[in-house]
Amino acid sequence: MTVLLVLVGGMIGAPARYLADRAVQARHDTVFPWGTFAVNVGGSALLGFLLGAQRHLGLPSPVLALLGTGFCGGLTTFSTFGYETLRLLEDGAIGEAGVNVIGSVVAGVLAAWLGYLLAGALLARHRPGPVGCPWCPHVKWTV
Repeated sequence: MTVLLVLVGGMIGAPARYLADRAVQARHDTVFPWGTFAVNVGGSALLGFLLGAQRHLGLPSPVLALLGTGFCGGLTTFSTFGYETLRLLEDGAIGEAGVNVIGSVVAGVLAAWLGYLLAGALLARHRPGPVGCPWCPHVKWTV
């Protein structure tokens, strides 16, 4: 059953990635791959939120398989990120390639963290007792 949920999520996430990538890139007249950057950062934020929802609401594993592994896995793309970075290097856009690598990693991890924190801020009140951020033990939300 889990494999089918991942399959269905990926079937939705992959075309969503393509459409979002094309829509974002069409708005930028630059060599920088803004479309891939946007779907990777957005997918990281969504996955962070889903993991926060799992912690604070007990989001069921099948939902996480469908939306997290399937949809977010289909939405985000490491292979295209790698290809576009190599393409930038081949075109002599070394600065843009560096910004793509460092910016994607930093923005992706930050987006996942912010998504997780957002889930905590929105959903922690539904769980009894104080709930905190695992990276910021001094932050507690009272419910």
